[in-house]
Amino acid sequence: MSMASLSAISSQNLFTRRNRHFITRAIQKPLSSTTSTEQLPIQPESDDHHSWRSISGGLNVPSTISNLLHLSAAPKALPVSFDHDQTPIFSPKEDISSLRSAIHGPVDWSSLLEPLHPSLRREILKYGEFAQATYDAFDNNPVSEYHGGSLYGRSRLVPLLGLSHHGYSVTKYLYATSHIDLPQWLLRPLLRSESRWCNESNWMGFVAVSGEAETRRIGLRDITVAWRGTVSPSEWLEDVQSRLEPLPRADDDGALVEKGFLSLYTSRSQSSRFTHSSASEQVMRELLRLVEFYKNKGEEVSVTITGHSLGGALALLNAAEAASLLPADVRVTVISFGAPRVGNQVFGEMLKRRGVKVLRVVTKQDVVPKVPGVVFNEGRKGKGWEWVYTHVGDELTLDAGASPYLKRGVVDIAGFHGLETYLHLVDGYERAEGGFRAGARRDVALVNKATRLLREELRIPACWYQPENKGMARNEFGRWVLPRRDPEDIPSPCDEEKLISSSSSSS
Repeated sequence: MSMASLSAISSQNLFTRRNRHFITRAIQKPLSSTTSTEQLPIQPESDDHHSWRSISGGLNVPSTISNLLHLSAAPKALPVSFDHDQTPIFSPKEDISSLRSAIHGPVDWSSLLEPLHPSLRREILKYGEFAQATYDAFDNNPVSEYHGGSLYGRSRLVPLLGLSHHGYSVTKYLYATSHIDLPQWLLRPLLRSESRWCNESNWMGFVAVSGEAETRRIGLRDITVAWRGTVSPSEWLEDVQSRLEPLPRADDDGALVEKGFLSLYTSRSQSSRFTHSSASEQVMRELLRLVEFYKNKGEEVSVTITGHSLGGALALLNAAEAASLLPADVRVTVISFGAPRVGNQVFGEMLKRRGVKVLRVVTKQDVVPKVPGVVFNEGRKGKGWEWVYTHVGDELTLDAGASPYLKRGVVDIAGFHGLETYLHLVDGYERAEGGFRAGARRDVALVNKATRLLREELRIPACWYQPENKGMARNEFGRWVLPRRDPEDIPSPCDEEKLISSSSSSS
């Protein structure tokens, strides 16, 4: 199920079945201590609906849910001179090498968050767009021969998705096995099919490295890892469980993480050409190779790991491993969007000891960062201790109610969780108590790529993002068919190994 189709769900029974347990749990869970609990005013409603508020898709939910999600029905005025189609979307890229210690280095970046420093905002958006690329390049067409893979070859992903201005090149694709023990919410986007290009594997992201110009601009060589998340956030709600297990190679045997996340990160399948090695082994082999290559050239190197939703969880696991295996002077940073809790407090403390900097970008109205919930320690730290999943690092808290472009008074779980919604709100964020900043340049139409959150007067269709004609094209006989992939866009593990061999020999 795609995120676009999720937004269009109108069946109350389906939504209720999947979400009742989660919403009940979310109501019982307060926001983290770093999240503002001030709620937006709720507009009075008619006597007939005094205790209900409309949800996208025709479902009603109690007003307590509106309070939980910080909703307001009072619309904000659009900017007087709204002309989004006449405004350049790219801001000038200034040299930020003087800030490398604060953004990519050891200096704590909390001083840059309130108010949000313009340079940090642009960097957050850059990594967010890399995370979004894992969705935009994912072949989610169930009738495609390559369903579950990437739409584009490694060398074509950045230019075809319009990301060349960031100055990075993809060096490695990452795959995960789909034949593992995962909860139902995770299995759906990882469905196996005998007709697929590889029924045991799914494309899960990529490794990219900054080019010469971008390296000079930011002051060091940046290696980025972008992890793909789930495409259907309400599937989180069907099987939210508290299943902790020990983290391999942890400094403390009390470090526990969610079993499903760890399973996806560390499992391998000998029946697949793409997952003879696990996602963990694939990414760490590439990181070690690139770090060695650039450090041998005398360069300062950083590793920035990003992801949205499930991708944010994988980013934390990847960061924990990278910080333990890479040289101590290589800074490891995580910038995640709408990520769930991953592990317990000991896991968080271990990340701090290893020097991992974490910035969690969350939206007040998004329920996913509030899960999983409470678990009990099974005697590992002492009898009777109650353990909970905890978040790690600094938090940048966004509010959908601050944007004048978004609908008011609706509950759209998919929309609030969507990464494009996050990036829209980051672009408009300046300070916690401020409104949507006037200088925001990101195209607001992107919000509706897979949602219906934009106000109707903007005249931007809901869920508009899809391949032209859903990928169909006329062949030489005038028949409509799904065209064959260009050779460079066909998934090939051999190409991955060739790249590693050629790069290693050149170094």
